[in-house]
Amino acid sequence: MEALLPNLDYKGHEQQKLTLHLFFQVMGKLRLKAGPRKNHWWFATLYVSPKGISTGSIAFENGFHSFEILLNVQRHQLEVITSKGFCKSFKLSENLSVADFYTDLMKLQRDAGIEIKIVNKPYDLNIEKGFDKLDGYNAYDKIYTENFWKALLWVNGVFKEFSGRFIGKTSPVHLFWHSMDLAVTRFSGGRGPKMGVDARISDKDAYSHECISFGFWAGDENMKEPAFYSYTYPSPPDLRNRNLLPETAKWQESNGSPMAILTYADLKKEKNPRKALLDFLESAYQAGAKLAGWPLQDLKVRDLENL
Repeated sequence: MEALLPNLDYKGHEQQKLTLHLFFQVMGKLRLKAGPRKNHWWFATLYVSPKGISTGSIAFENGFHSFEILLNVQRHQLEVITSKGFCKSFKLSENLSVADFYTDLMKLQRDAGIEIKIVNKPYDLNIEKGFDKLDGYNAYDKIYTENFWKALLWVNGVFKEFSGRFIGKTSPVHLFWHSMDLAVTRFSGGRGPKMGVDARISDKDAYSHECISFGFWAGDENMKEPAFYSYTYPSPPDLRNRNLLPETAKWQESNGSPMAILTYADLKKEKNPRKALLDFLESAYQAGAKLAGWPLQDLKVRDLENL
């Protein structure tokens, strides 16, 4: 019997979500600073793991060793593990502040012999204080975190299945900590339009090539509930008039361009949520790729018996 998707709400859990988001930003900034450069900011992301949310393996000491930072949801503790045998943690208690999380994690890094300095400030959250000053952000919630992680585990698997249908350049399925969304992106191979000199460096790198991105996020002040999304860059004309699946999916404006939206609440009502999500992803891809003139047949994975 298929397990039910966990309950996940944004309204009423804004502070719980924000506290967890800030934890991810500290972890992500450490990975960003320690990891080697990779296109489209893929070197900055976090990953869903069987135990929680991880930085993945990061090399240090000239590549002779590696370390991982793991927010272990099963045990509700933050762990730093190295290939040298170091493995220490601290508890993620219900009243743990972002300031204490930052201080404790940086201490574990030093104890492990890893010296990484990061920009001590949240990114794009309208918070001016440094992480070490955020004593008032202390709404870590075990149930909310478990439900979010369980939803991510399921979505991660569906996104990987969808990703496997495409033979072109594709991103990993990864968690962008700046906006706290799990995403996977397909690329046509064509260059994107040149951005103006005032555009952010992060955007210039992320959108250097034509792409269609798909993701899931836990909600924010603009989208006040968890939802799946897809957008095409650059956005072709008439995209908002293309059909989406399932019927509850819709187009809405986002920064002047249409974005496909399927809410988590609507997906939970589907008889077969996995099929419904795959249908949503495929319909959004077909809509954008056809209008943008992508070579769909050339980018489709063939069955192994037809190779």
